[in-house]
Amino acid sequence: MITIENLAVEFSGSVLFSEVSFVINPTDKIALMGKNGAGKSTMMKIIAGEQKANRGHVRAPKDAVIAYLPQHLLTEDNCTVFEEAAKAFKQVFEMRTEMEKLNLALETRTDYDSDEYMSIIEQVTELGEKFYQLEEVNYDAEVEKALKGLGFRPEDFHRQTKEFSGGWRMRIELAKILLQKPDLILLDEPTNHIDIESVMWLEDFLVNKANAVMVISHDRAFIDNITNRTIEVTMGRIFDYKANYSHYLQLREERRAHQVKAYQEQQKMIADNMQFIERFRGTYSKTNQVSSRERMLEKLEIIEIDEIDNSSLKLRFPPSPRSGDYPVTVKDVSKSYGDQVVFKNASMSISRGEKVSFVGRNGEGKSTMIKAIMGQIDVEGTCQLGHNIKVGYFAQNQASLLDPNLTIFQTVDEVAEGDVRTQIKNILGAFMFQGEDIDKKVSVLSGGEKTRLAMVKLLLEPVNLLILDEPTNHLDLKSKDVLKEALRNFDGTLVLVSHDRDFLQGLSQKVFEFKDKRVIEHFETIDAFLERNRIKSIADLQLAK
Repeated sequence: MITIENLAVEFSGSVLFSEVSFVINPTDKIALMGKNGAGKSTMMKIIAGEQKANRGHVRAPKDAVIAYLPQHLLTEDNCTVFEEAAKAFKQVFEMRTEMEKLNLALETRTDYDSDEYMSIIEQVTELGEKFYQLEEVNYDAEVEKALKGLGFRPEDFHRQTKEFSGGWRMRIELAKILLQKPDLILLDEPTNHIDIESVMWLEDFLVNKANAVMVISHDRAFIDNITNRTIEVTMGRIFDYKANYSHYLQLREERRAHQVKAYQEQQKMIADNMQFIERFRGTYSKTNQVSSRERMLEKLEIIEIDEIDNSSLKLRFPPSPRSGDYPVTVKDVSKSYGDQVVFKNASMSISRGEKVSFVGRNGEGKSTMIKAIMGQIDVEGTCQLGHNIKVGYFAQNQASLLDPNLTIFQTVDEVAEGDVRTQIKNILGAFMFQGEDIDKKVSVLSGGEKTRLAMVKLLLEPVNLLILDEPTNHLDLKSKDVLKEALRNFDGTLVLVSHDRDFLQGLSQKVFEFKDKRVIEHFETIDAFLERNRIKSIADLQLAK
């Protein structure tokens, strides 16, 4: 059991949160929720021991293992994937090496009565108690199992970590965490950059194999599937619900309804008393009553209502210019990088108005196919865009294409046309740009902020073919809902690559699966595809490899 006692964090006189206390039990699977800026990541870092609170304590048993996966991390570049993952057992290996060293000393020394010899015996006894308590584990097999589960192929194990992208490095770090079998796993946006099958594998692991878990995530399906408790950080304090995310939303609405009612009653009581005070101030016979009511109002603790955004922003794409019947045609397309074949003889045709999904493991060629369609890379075969096609393209590196010298407002204003220009501030607000933020230059924005801005810009341009490659990685739940609703109403053609199942649901009528160097067309919704291909366990996933 891990206890959080009276945590408080302040920045420049402003209180982020205070008097936060709760207990993490061995089987708790906790979703840490709240608005951006509420202090979720800060609280997680404090529990992980990565940051200090201004006040309060985190108390855990001496031998408790707390593992933390931050949003941004760096692994060393001087070893292979397998070696990096095996560092999870570093302490065990060091203990084994030390035992071997001490036993060798005992075998070679003959000074049986010396203090040094007795000291070695004491060390062997002390270390042996810890070492021999450890289960007999095939560490190589455990490393292999974890890496496979997270999408690595056997041929990847001995590649250098520097050959992999940030998303894949995150998986290596996640493998290390899972292998440590910690008492508490802290995960900050763990599903960013990993494919659907790996997310399912992670869900399976966290539900069936892990001890306590605390997770920050904007992936609604993921947190619903793994959590049994939700802690909301709001207005500098927490509310603790013994419920998963969907149930928490219902309970929060009920709580807020009670708050509103209590607030209204209190405001009426205050108004009645203020009226009494004003009416009888200076009346001798009522002096005591007036003073009493004034003192009562001074001491009164005003009821606060949870911050909630009830804005019903409906963002629609501009009407699509009419395109030809087949906006995208791919015929017998192959792509290789040296000896590495990405896909071979792939063919597809996408009709006007169709909404399709590209799914498959990372590295199977989804983004490569999009680049081929966009004419950004050379391929064998034919990739054609249809008649009168105007493409809106959101790549994973879209943020880097923004003009760094423009402000946020200017970036959006230069593409906005017609009536939508009157709504620019509201639209930016839906994507977490508020107040003075809109006057910030693009050059000072974080990677996540730039990504969100690139998405807003795309939403305002009149196009008839939208190609989106992982558009939700840096969006919160509200922003995702705004984008999803806009895509539902989009009257053009949509090609969508995403690992976010909740976001995909209800958006695509056809699925192109990238698997084993092939592109397979499925005439079914993404929901039906995922249900049919549901990966229920680690073993199933390993068999599927």
